[in-house]
Amino acid sequence: MSHLSVLQLDSPVSYLLALVLPALDALVPLVPSETVIIALGVATAGSADPRIAVLVGLAATGAFLGDNLSYLLGRRFGPAVDRRFFSSDKGRLRRSWAQRSLEHYGARLILVCRFVPGGRTVITLVCGLIAYRRRTFVSATAVAAAIWASYAFFVGRLGGKAFESRPWAGFLVAFGAALAISGLIEIARRARAWRRARNQRRGT
Repeated sequence: MSHLSVLQLDSPVSYLLALVLPALDALVPLVPSETVIIALGVATAGSADPRIAVLVGLAATGAFLGDNLSYLLGRRFGPAVDRRFFSSDKGRLRRSWAQRSLEHYGARLILVCRFVPGGRTVITLVCGLIAYRRRTFVSATAVAAAIWASYAFFVGRLGGKAFESRPWAGFLVAFGAALAISGLIEIARRARAWRRARNQRRGT
């Protein structure tokens, strides 16, 4: 938690992390991009400095670039990407689920999976593999990136404001809230998929 003191508006490290980490975790989900954006929100809680908007904009830009890099990799290096990410039984199931869901939900799925751990990587790669409509994909990822960056930063600022004297506590509360929200989204997605599958079985 001592690293929170490094994430300040006058630190170049803050701007670098805000841009680079959200781009990287499109392909490496273990990169803690959301954690860092929440921490930036905690570190700047209570401030109205206009540079805060720059941090949010950089985080959104990084997320957008990462999504579109993932799409391009799937589109241009399809066989290699398929072997690397979807060759196992579990991987094939994920790809099959992504294709079916994209056909049914379209851009809405891209938006929702931005908040599902691991879902972003699967959806963006599969969009490239199946040559999903590029214009729709770019628009959806732009909106998703802006919402995600604003949400993560806002949650961090709320936690930091509530625990101004104990920023580490603010971070833990904000991070826990973000995990809970992501978990609820995933539960809702699975429940909807289960109901849809049940209705299809009844219709056959």
